[in-house]
Amino acid sequence: MTELAISTRGLRKTYRTRRGRRVVAVEGLDLDVPAGGVHGFLGPNGSGKTTSIRMLLGLVRADAGTMTVFGEPVPRRLPAVVSRVGAIVESPKFFPAFTGRKNLELLADAIGAPRGRVGEVLAETSLGERGKDKFRTYSLGMKQRLAIAATLLKKPDLLIFDEPTNGLDPAGIREIRETMRDLGAQGRTVLVSSHILAEVEQVADTVSIIGHGRLLASGTVAEVLGSSTGTTVKVAVDNLQEAARILTEAGLKVRSEGNHLLVDGAQEPAEVTRRLARRELYVSELVPVRVDLESVFLQLTADEGLGGHR
Repeated sequence: MTELAISTRGLRKTYRTRRGRRVVAVEGLDLDVPAGGVHGFLGPNGSGKTTSIRMLLGLVRADAGTMTVFGEPVPRRLPAVVSRVGAIVESPKFFPAFTGRKNLELLADAIGAPRGRVGEVLAETSLGERGKDKFRTYSLGMKQRLAIAATLLKKPDLLIFDEPTNGLDPAGIREIRETMRDLGAQGRTVLVSSHILAEVEQVADTVSIIGHGRLLASGTVAEVLGSSTGTTVKVAVDNLQEAARILTEAGLKVRSEGNHLLVDGAQEPAEVTRRLARRELYVSELVPVRVDLESVFLQLTADEGLGGHR
């Protein structure tokens, strides 16, 4: 049986709005994160990702359900495993006028980590040459890597990153992606929530997709891609609106992409051509689309009536 770094069963959390209305943030979530490697935690805005992470870290109390981290029930036994966990849930605060190294040395002193670890974690996050530079001179990507370096000071086995590439340029995203991939390759467990699906697909070994606080799909990336039903095809036709209506009535899932339709659920591309031709609509372009994590994500969340990519 695969060892689990994180496991939740029936996890539930509700909030009450200022007007007294109760909102369900997480509804019966069953989540398994295997130990070792990178696990992508995906879901649209408001799907419960950040709330789930906060419950795991003991920052928010669950209404119902159970959670374990490395087999220990949390939050009751969180002190027993907290030294094995590093997390970035919000933007960490560093002193702008201090160097990256000085910031980490102060943090190491505060948490009881040896100062010798500072040079090691700077090297692990490719900041060794910039450790002597002041934090305020760092790019956004470098600031995020310093935050990751801070989580590594106590040599955690589990790292939790909530949207670590938000606001980064392509170069910064690539740097964080490479850092996460390296950490997973070292045998650590990296749980990363992200809305940049193409980036997650490049680094994740396993993924979980949630919507409305419930699990929609989980497994290796290959397994989740293989769970997509039928074929996705890109269609060009004169009357897109009428074509979309016809295909939707036939039980296919249709969404617009510029001057094309993306159609999910057909057993073969020719099925789309036949259905439209029967209604005297003739396609000028019909291209099978490679199934990727984003197309599966959109298909699953469309089934839930969800939008967005967070």
